[in-house]
Amino acid sequence: MLNLSLKRPIAVLVFVTGLVVFSIMSATKIPVDIFPKLNSPVIYVIEPYGGMSPAQMEGFFATRMQDQFLYIGGIKEISSRSVQGLTIVKLSFYEGSDMAQAAAEVAIQVNRAMKFFPPGALPPQVVRYDASSVPIGDLVFSSKTRPLKEIHELAVTRIRPLFSTVPGLTAPPPIGTNARTIVINLDPQKVRALNISPDEVVEALASNNAMTPSGNIRVDNTTYITTLNSLEEQVADFDQIPVSTQGRRTVLLKDIANVADGSDVTAGYALVNGSRSSYIPVVKTADASTWDVVTALKAKLPEMRSLLPDDIQVNYEFDQSVFVINSVKSLLFEGGLGALLTGLMVLLFLGDWRSSLIVIITIPVSVIAAVLCLNLAGQTINIMTLSGLALAIGVLVDQATVTIENIHQHLEMGKPKRLAIYDACREVALPLLLILLCIIAVFAPSFIMSGVPRAMFLPLSLSIGFAMTVSYLLAQSLVPILANWMLKEHHEQTHERDTAKPSTFFDKVRAGFISQNRRLLTFNKLVVAIYAVLIIGLAAWGFSVIGKDMLPQINSGQMVIRMKTPDGTRLERTEEQVANLLEQVDQAADGHLAVSSAYVGVVPTNYATSNLYVSTSGPNDAVIKVGLDPEYKTNIQDLKERIRDLVGEKMPEITLSFEPADLTEKLMSGGAFTPIEVQVAGRNMREIEGYASRLVEKLSDDEHLRDVRIVQPLKFPVINIKLDRQKLAVMGLSLQAAARSITASTSSSRYTEKNQWLDQNSAYTYQVQVQIPEFAMRNLAQLQEVPLVAGQARPVLADVATFSVDTLPGEYSRTGPRRFVTVSANMHHQDLGTATRSVENAIASLGQPPKGIATQVKGMSSLLTETLGSLQTGLGIAILVIFLLLAANYQSFKLSFVILSTIPAVIAGSIGALLLTGSTLNLQSYMGIIMSTGISVANAILIVTNAERLRWEYRDAGKAALDSAGLRLRPVLMTSFAMVAGMVPMALGTGEAGEQVAPLGRAVIGGLVASTLAALYIVPQVYALLQKKTPLQDPSLLPDHEVALNVAISANGSHKSEQSLRNEN
Repeated sequence: MLNLSLKRPIAVLVFVTGLVVFSIMSATKIPVDIFPKLNSPVIYVIEPYGGMSPAQMEGFFATRMQDQFLYIGGIKEISSRSVQGLTIVKLSFYEGSDMAQAAAEVAIQVNRAMKFFPPGALPPQVVRYDASSVPIGDLVFSSKTRPLKEIHELAVTRIRPLFSTVPGLTAPPPIGTNARTIVINLDPQKVRALNISPDEVVEALASNNAMTPSGNIRVDNTTYITTLNSLEEQVADFDQIPVSTQGRRTVLLKDIANVADGSDVTAGYALVNGSRSSYIPVVKTADASTWDVVTALKAKLPEMRSLLPDDIQVNYEFDQSVFVINSVKSLLFEGGLGALLTGLMVLLFLGDWRSSLIVIITIPVSVIAAVLCLNLAGQTINIMTLSGLALAIGVLVDQATVTIENIHQHLEMGKPKRLAIYDACREVALPLLLILLCIIAVFAPSFIMSGVPRAMFLPLSLSIGFAMTVSYLLAQSLVPILANWMLKEHHEQTHERDTAKPSTFFDKVRAGFISQNRRLLTFNKLVVAIYAVLIIGLAAWGFSVIGKDMLPQINSGQMVIRMKTPDGTRLERTEEQVANLLEQVDQAADGHLAVSSAYVGVVPTNYATSNLYVSTSGPNDAVIKVGLDPEYKTNIQDLKERIRDLVGEKMPEITLSFEPADLTEKLMSGGAFTPIEVQVAGRNMREIEGYASRLVEKLSDDEHLRDVRIVQPLKFPVINIKLDRQKLAVMGLSLQAAARSITASTSSSRYTEKNQWLDQNSAYTYQVQVQIPEFAMRNLAQLQEVPLVAGQARPVLADVATFSVDTLPGEYSRTGPRRFVTVSANMHHQDLGTATRSVENAIASLGQPPKGIATQVKGMSSLLTETLGSLQTGLGIAILVIFLLLAANYQSFKLSFVILSTIPAVIAGSIGALLLTGSTLNLQSYMGIIMSTGISVANAILIVTNAERLRWEYRDAGKAALDSAGLRLRPVLMTSFAMVAGMVPMALGTGEAGEQVAPLGRAVIGGLVASTLAALYIVPQVYALLQKKTPLQDPSLLPDHEVALNVAISANGSHKSEQSLRNEN
């Protein structure tokens, strides 16, 4: 390649120019996101049924579907969650499963399970859900003049359909109130006075408002469509529906009920800045760009506003794309600053602005070309790829810098410029290729990782690999061409100057360095032993004490608070408590609460899929999102503690828990409410609850754990209605008719009788349901007086049933054959790894659990264990791959070991830098350590390659090691300082995403500094020790190589090398 490039320089320049142009075009098209695709193989099956108790939802739906799903291959885990009126089954598949095939099989088994569902059940919704498909904002609708149900209806019929026109955007239903419904509100007193049962009203509606076809009639030469008024045309027409005939009087619907164009039974409310509102979660698809989706949606806002009345406002709140674009800008700035610092460092060492300019030119070309390769590989611009590119900037300088420095050395030998450039580039071609392969080799484990580690590590690996490959190609093509064009002729010979007394500053540094190494060489066995014990000991100690997290903790200025009032608290009271809580949050934040969004109660059964975005368990539950003023700077952990203290003092009856808030935490949490979650599973709910309560008490004693609680409501108040079947039989009543009357009184007939009304204006149909208004059923006596037989004052419900008040679980969670409850906790000023160990110790301290009880640590704790285990394996494999690669190149295991002797220093240096800067060992910093192992061998390769060649000249390993280290001192220091300079902006972490990527830069700097010292002082000692008695023997087994070897030894033994003369002092 070198010969071809120097032979056709214009062609190379044209190729590089074209590469830059196409790369810039690709950079404008590549998707921009916060994280790479996580590809979580999960399918949710969601089934609503209004009025069903949690136990009924579990028994009629969850376990039935679970049994059917066992026929599907590739399922890793089946879990379910059942609350009143809703069951969600989560199917987790093994990585690599064909999710299209899996979704098809799930749909087939759902169809079979439906045959066993109760009458009136809707077909379940099957949702392919990816961890990347999280809300990236809320489209909020508000009005000061219009009722909430009207705003909600306009959002459903006019705005939601437009979501499908935005590429990469899904269209979830609005959240905030219930679906528009034609509600027949029975008056309990009038119904009882006229001896009409609720079930009779339901039957009357079914008879007088029917969905029937009418067909055609052909008269002469004309075909007519026959229309029939089987459906009421106007809502007011329902008043005239006859319900019963009593003597000569016909009881009409208006005589016993109020017909309203309203909404389904209230289940929950959305609050935006404390006021009831409606919003649509903006949810992107897994493969869509956050920035592109939000940009397209904002461009669509004028069209959306034009479809709504002027008094309805539409705003986009909790915009996560701001964080994405700010992160991109921050990392681009840090990368650019790193490139500038790198160039200045090269200028400082070489003292030649032309050489520095050549080095700097290769950096943006390599980076922008890497973006093109990332786009072709199906990757996106995200924190991981940008971190890789920013990290690569410091590494890229190695290729061009070593080449330029070697060119200067050959020019100083007095060679003509063209010959010096040619010889220099050819001399370093193989070592640079080996360095490139070693750096790329450390990323080989990313291809065999799985889950989140693979999804995060692979894009970073590809970005660095692409950039490094392009950099090597440029070092062997563009760099020699630019050097020929830009560098001056340099004929000064420096042999006499170099062999004389040191005259320049660097000559003095070199002389002192060689003198130090010469003294160490006299007792190198002791030096190597002390190094091995000290460095390995420090690395082991540092690894044991350093904190461990999934990702660095950041201050995003956002919080998500889950508030629970006592089980069974009415929705209205919970709503009041949310308002009180927001006041406490504002007080704790010193009046800097900028925006809030809350959901109180449960998501209506009509919009069951919204439970993927808002998960609550009852009317006493609320989830609140809080955004602080951007200019308000505070530690989020300390702010949470202040909120806990205020709420504990002024609102002691409620419990709080803080959940993942920013996009990063949501993606990493995998659906967990808190970082610490412990599943307590068993067969008996009393035993499960008892053991979980003991665990809560134990964890509450830990000073670093907060919000310790059992997630599921286990004491939800219930009224048990026990129908006497014998009394029903004596009175000629059926249990089913009695149950329908109860359902219409306590819920509605929505699921027991399908009845719809067609709105001719919007062409939408709406459910017609019978119910007793919530405000009219306020005590047990009113429930007892529900009539059961049409036309008779008796019997009422109390005549055939007994009533008792009790408590039961308000939610049933199940995994496999067992129910479980979840004990959750947050951390306060403690890393996840330490907190996980504390939880495991607490579980162990409880002793052997009762028979049938099993505990499992879940949440981000289990993900952390999996991730760190995968990364540790990856680090080991990376070292092994480098070792084998070096052995294949040098045909020597000893030389491979010499080069790898820097790796313990890398690990110790990286961990030391993390400890000194207060960083934890997390996904980012671990990647930095793995990256450092590849970088560390670069300097060692330069020294060992040169030392081995000199050993053949000197027949003395010690002298060869000293001369090689002295000769390579300047390129080693220059590349190391340049790399460190390039990493400094990232390590400082001053930008928007700085806190997330700073540990990566810090780990690389620590490892690089330590490995540089090890390469300069330890590698020569290890080389001299291991190669001292190694014979000069070519490993080749070919017979003619032995003859050539003897001739070379005889020739080399008769004179000193030119390079050895230059390094004598």
